[in-house]
Amino acid sequence: MWKEKLDNEYTALSNGIRKEVNITDFGAVGDGVTDCTKAFEEALNGGYVKVIIPEGTFITRGIRLPSHSMLRGQGKGRTILKLHDEASRSARLITNSQHVKGNSHILVEHMTLNWNVERLKDIEITSAGGHYSSCLTYANVQFGWVNSVEAVNPGLHCFDISSALYNYSGDGFRAKRGSRYIWLNHLTGSGFGDDGITTHHSDYIFISNSHMADPSGRAHKEGFSNSNGIEVDDGSRHVVLMNNSTARCFGGVEIKAHHNSSAAANTQIIGHLSVHDNRSYNFRHIGHHQKEDPESLTACDIRATQLVAIEPVFTSLYKDSSPRALVVSAYRNVVVNHFLAIGDPLYDYQKNPVFALQYRSRNITLKNVIGRYFKRAGTDIRLYGGGNRTDNVRIVDSSFFKSAGVTVTVGAGLTHVEISNLKAVLEHNGKCLDLSPTANVDTHSVRVQQSR
Repeated sequence: MWKEKLDNEYTALSNGIRKEVNITDFGAVGDGVTDCTKAFEEALNGGYVKVIIPEGTFITRGIRLPSHSMLRGQGKGRTILKLHDEASRSARLITNSQHVKGNSHILVEHMTLNWNVERLKDIEITSAGGHYSSCLTYANVQFGWVNSVEAVNPGLHCFDISSALYNYSGDGFRAKRGSRYIWLNHLTGSGFGDDGITTHHSDYIFISNSHMADPSGRAHKEGFSNSNGIEVDDGSRHVVLMNNSTARCFGGVEIKAHHNSSAAANTQIIGHLSVHDNRSYNFRHIGHHQKEDPESLTACDIRATQLVAIEPVFTSLYKDSSPRALVVSAYRNVVVNHFLAIGDPLYDYQKNPVFALQYRSRNITLKNVIGRYFKRAGTDIRLYGGGNRTDNVRIVDSSFFKSAGVTVTVGAGLTHVEISNLKAVLEHNGKCLDLSPTANVDTHSVRVQQSR
């Protein structure tokens, strides 16, 4: 597996370090006042160096890491790097030094990164800095690690693994100079203007044991903020998410692309907890949904297991978006196994579905899904029909307990739906299946029990 290659290169990074220095030896002072930008430049010069940062708050206008460099603090909340009050609106707090030529073998760990959004004062939208404005960006980095780092209040992203330039030439095209072989581990983030962790046009990314919560949404117009906890975005491939969590975001995990870019593909999620996100898990290729749209060439291959969605809710981040545990739009070849969704029985879901398979999604398997207490939802699982219908759907070995009024709704025109070993405990007057007369549905082992 490619992860073994990444681990071997970490050994190469460690063995290649020629000197270890302390940032204070270059005049840096962690007093929260002194500008330490020049000290970091001098300490990192030439690379092949481990720079130790003691406890304190170190002010900088931005740090650029050369190849073969390690930046190590004393822990989250103990070592703090903070952008200078006069830093530009588009400043990155930490990034690699060569976006065009690229860098390799870079490590950042054990610290807090404060983008200092307060310096912008009354500016409402923080995305005018383009796709910069993040706490940490790796662009065109091969073999990189970020470990045990907290990021707070960035204008855009907490952590961005990206290409040097984006490519919006259309579906099927990818940007050049993407990052490859990156491990993000034990990260925390909050107050982000757009996304907590995001990836663009990059390959072989491992994101583990991280928690993103409470975005500001300030990179977007108020009420239209697509601020996700973890986003696998345009052109990303071979991304693995393991044992992460999100809370109070628009999307907990969003796998997607914009309409004029290739979709993320071959993504795997192994264990994720979503709490009070609007759309706990959102898989979509924007602009490839309607029957008049071109079918996505690249939105495919998602595998997810051990997912938990706790009480998805409406959100002021995106005022017109209804809550969902799972949405699949435009993606093909999606397998979800072991999914627990728990709703609030008193919360008004306004008759919306909990799981929505829609907009030309194909070849979807939901297995071992458990749903509970979405009493004021319209249906637990809705398979949308019509001209932009989903199709080729399997729902296997799943159960729902005192949840929506209808367990499964199948829309018109679906050519193949298999529902097997479906169990439902319904409130009075509930329905297990609501089938369009034009749908082709194979059902067997469907068991229903009315609650008293």
